Amino acid sequence: MVLARSLVAASAFLLGVPRLAAAGATELQSVLKNTHGGNEYGYPTDFTRGIMPIPVHSHNDYWRDIPFYTGLSKGCISTEADVWLYNDTLYKVGHDESSLTESRTLESLYINPMLEVLKRQNPTSRFVTSPTNNGVFDTSTAQTLYFFIDVKTSGPETFAAVIKALEPLRERGYLTTLKNNNTLTTAPITVIGTGNTPLDMVGPVANRDYFFDAPLHALSETRYSDIGEYISPIASTNFWAVVGGLSGGVVSEEQRAVLRELIDIAGQRGIGARFWGTPYWPIRVRDAVWRVLVDEGVALLNADDLDAVGGYFLRGFVWGNGLF
Repeated sequence: MVLARSLVAASAFLLGVPRLAAAGATELQSVLKNTHGGNEYGYPTDFTRGIMPIPVHSHNDYWRDIPFYTGLSKGCISTEADVWLYNDTLYKVGHDESSLTESRTLESLYINPMLEVLKRQNPTSRFVTSPTNNGVFDTSTAQTLYFFIDVKTSGPETFAAVIKALEPLRERGYLTTLKNNNTLTTAPITVIGTGNTPLDMVGPVANRDYFFDAPLHALSETRYSDIGEYISPIASTNFWAVVGGLSGGVVSEEQRAVLRELIDIAGQRGIGARFWGTPYWPIRVRDAVWRVLVDEGVALLNADDLDAVGGYFLRGFVWGNGLF
């Protein structure tokens, strides 16, 4: 009671002297904004502090004003880059050839930024007694970032070049690896080849640090019968191709059953499911489809509008589902 009376008295005094009250508020705002630059309000791994990871794939991420970083700032645990190989060594990032430039490379837009973030998340200091291998999220250091690399040019040549380009991440131990075809070690970045990535450059390789985006809709076919989590941690397919049109903008029970079956088939092999080509308009239809997909247990929710999907999770509609 004495403390309470003291606080009331202090508040009353400040309110009675506007100049003092304003000064107190200004000082508090300075602390909150850290305008005095005090080191005590920062720490080595705070680059992604406060960002909660969500099971979202940043679709067509390279279209964003700031690729990779924008998705990271929203908490997306999956990103993608389309790559084109020219002159044996040059990777260009873009959806089609007309969007390519000399400066927009796989290295400049993705590899180097990933290295920079992971360097921040794994600092060296007298307080670190053993090496760390933290992921990109300060709030969930064990969460891997799925990195889909969509091969646009000739598969064998381009994917071989991609494997080579991953060396800076590889040499630092940042890539999820498979050893002897039976031991999986999850690391900060899990690379998944898609597009023209040849399955025969992934599946038969017993020791590797890259994986394959299997066709979710075709996992029951004989040619994909051997695919499990060690080959394809995530399998994807076109939403419209397997579901068809939505009558009245609603996913019917029959369509929902199709989705559930595909997700279950993948899940039985330890594979997560992702559906691309989901509707983005009208908003009510988009949100309804998101709700269905998360309810049915997709591993990654494909999204173009990251503000919208981030708000969707923030509102708590789907927390506790998917990967969480």
